[in-house]
Amino acid sequence: ERQFQGRLTGILNGVDEDIWDPDNDPLLTARYNAEHLQSKAQNKTSLQRTMGLDTDSSRLLFAVVSRLTSQKGLDLVLEGLPELLSQGGQLVLLGAGDVPLQQAFLAAAAEHPGQVGVQLGYHEAFSHRIMAGADVIMVPSRFEPCGLTQLYGLKYGTLPLVRRTGGLADTVVDCAIENLADNTASGFVFEESNGKAISNAIRRAFVLWNRPRHWRNVQRHAMRQDFSWSVAARVYQQLYQRLTGTEFH
Repeated sequence: ERQFQGRLTGILNGVDEDIWDPDNDPLLTARYNAEHLQSKAQNKTSLQRTMGLDTDSSRLLFAVVSRLTSQKGLDLVLEGLPELLSQGGQLVLLGAGDVPLQQAFLAAAAEHPGQVGVQLGYHEAFSHRIMAGADVIMVPSRFEPCGLTQLYGLKYGTLPLVRRTGGLADTVVDCAIENLADNTASGFVFEESNGKAISNAIRRAFVLWNRPRHWRNVQRHAMRQDFSWSVAARVYQQLYQRLTGTEFH
C-alpha cells in the first residue's frame, strides 16, 4: 500500500436523495426532517409492531441491514447482544448470508420475543422502514471501503454504531465528550473487532439515549451533513481537472 501513497484518492459514496430522504420518502409511516423529528417516533412504533417487538418508545432500538458475514462483523453483533438486551434494548435485523449466522439470529429472536426481531432476505422497501424506525444502525464491519448503510443512517437520524475502518471512520464521528461539546458527534465508533469493544459502544449508546437533549442534538447534526451525489461528483470533477488540466464550465 505504501508504494501507492500519494497516488491514490479516496472518494466517498453518494446518497441518492431522490430515494433516501426521510422528508420525502413515500415508504415511511410518517415523514420527518431535522427540524421536525417528532414524527420519527411513528416509524419506530410501526417497525416494532411489524417485527413483533414490544411497542415502547422508551426502548433503544438497534437495527442491522446487512449481508450476514464475518466481513460485515455480524458475529460481533451476536457478541454484543447480551449487553444490548441486558440494558433493555431491542434489535431488528434484515439480511441473509452465512447459514450459522442466520441460525444464531433466528435462535436469538426465538429466545427473546419482544426484544429481537429477524427477517431473513433483503427487501428494499422494508430497509427504508427500518432506517426510519430504528434509533441506532449497526455497521461493525471488519473492512469497508466506504459503505452506504451508515450514510443512510445519518440521513435518517438513526445514529450509526460502527467500527473505525475505511469509509466508516471517514463518515462517522464518535460521541466522545469533546465531540459532543463542539457539536461534531454523529454516532458511536469502536476500534477492535471483539465483543468487549462493541459492547462498550452499545453501552455508550445507552448513556447518550438517557440524555434526550444530547441525543436530539447529535441526530440533528447527523441529518444536516451532506453526503449527496452532488458532493461526490464535485470531488470526481476536481480530481479529473487535477489529472488532466481540463477545466469544466
